[in-house]
Amino acid sequence: MAEVTPSGSGGPVRPLGPASDGHLSVRGGVGGIAFQLEELAGGAKDLDGFAADLASVELSVQRIWSELCPYENDPRSSGVEALTAVWEGRRAVAAVREELQGMGSLVRACQRDYEDADQRGVAHLRLGSDSLRLLPPQLLDLLLGGFPNPYSPDLSRLFNRDSMEALAGNYPVILSLMGAKPKLVLEAVTMAAATGMQGSGVPHVVRMLANGVMPHLKPRRVTAAAELSSDITLDTSPAGLLARARAVDADGRGKIEIIRTAGAGREAFIVIVPGTQPGDAGGPNPLDEAGIAEGLGYCSQYTSSAIRAALQQAGAEAGAQVVAVGYSQGGIHAMNLSQDKAFLAEYDLKYVLTAGSPVGDIMPEPGIRSLHLEHRQDWVPGSEGAPNPDTRDRVTVTLEDRVLTPPGEESGLGPGHRLTHYEAGARAVAASSDPSLMASTGVLAGVVGAGGAATATRFQLVRTAKVPEPQRYHVDPRPAKQSDIRPAGGR
Repeated sequence: MAEVTPSGSGGPVRPLGPASDGHLSVRGGVGGIAFQLEELAGGAKDLDGFAADLASVELSVQRIWSELCPYENDPRSSGVEALTAVWEGRRAVAAVREELQGMGSLVRACQRDYEDADQRGVAHLRLGSDSLRLLPPQLLDLLLGGFPNPYSPDLSRLFNRDSMEALAGNYPVILSLMGAKPKLVLEAVTMAAATGMQGSGVPHVVRMLANGVMPHLKPRRVTAAAELSSDITLDTSPAGLLARARAVDADGRGKIEIIRTAGAGREAFIVIVPGTQPGDAGGPNPLDEAGIAEGLGYCSQYTSSAIRAALQQAGAEAGAQVVAVGYSQGGIHAMNLSQDKAFLAEYDLKYVLTAGSPVGDIMPEPGIRSLHLEHRQDWVPGSEGAPNPDTRDRVTVTLEDRVLTPPGEESGLGPGHRLTHYEAGARAVAASSDPSLMASTGVLAGVVGAGGAATATRFQLVRTAKVPEPQRYHVDPRPAKQSDIRPAGGR
């Protein structure tokens, strides 16, 4: 923006770029560019109002000057002086009005330029035309810790977060995968046109697989049964809540936790959903690999219903405040609650915390705050092919520190995806002075309090058994020949 601010105002008003706090890169929130531009646009609207008021004053002064003109020579010395003073006053008002109008126009131009640049960035991502810039950091992450062993390759290092997002968000790649399904191709093209190339094509691919070569990915009804309840001392910091996800995962397959607390002076319920538990995909555990398909392709249709049933069993009444926490796949289910109309009709979802989760294509209802932790070496958050939107209510933190798989341990999905690293990142978030992070964690604390006594109940989620398809018998459509008909008791 040009420097056209009033003198003594401290210089031109500009939005600040994404913040960096140590190894944390922060997008969104009250310090995000989008919110700053929204605030500036609101200020520009106010400036337009002030300019309109000044225009009215200017017309009034012009009218006064016109009415004084006949008295210019009565007497001439004072008449001319009065007319000159009124005219100069009108000019001063006009100058301020024009300055305010110019500032408002420049603010709106700045907002348009940002939106255009953001749209171009998304278009480059969707068409893969800007992929070369991702190569140097990808090579750095690939070679981190030494050259890969060709006899025992670590496949988790082939992609980092950004390169996976570029691949999964590439529309030509998505359309080529769906080439055998014209109906899905049409759906994907329609989605791209409707969202201005913002939406992800991954859900369409997931549904194509579930309806075709991988029918075990089709979601089925999920039930929730309460198990043990216990009194706990709750750490309500982001790191403390992620540690609960680790504890729930260690307790067994297919379990979630509902924590009941009144630490903020009003009762609130915290939903804890662990990450993917591989094995027997499509079996009774809804948190297996097929659970990822339900989350990405079907908006966690049945898992969301099971979470709602678990809250009811835990004593959450209609209108109760809820915080949802999830790691990896669990973060997809947690974030899907923010757009589940049936869930939101019953409960007041205040906040969602995710770690290592691909949730960029999930659009929460207005007023629901969320904090998303990602790691630059973790390809999982980029696997949906959609970056998290930069909004006031949504903050994304990318951990930029380099991490390695500890010697002698399995690489799994890569060192960047380890929950322990995300817990460390969450502690850094809580200690940060970044305005977006302080505001976001403040909202969380306002719902769940500072921690202390709470009641935790574990729930066993079970995916219902697949209904066997009726056996089909082959019937020859050709009419029977006389020679095929045998008399009763014949040979």
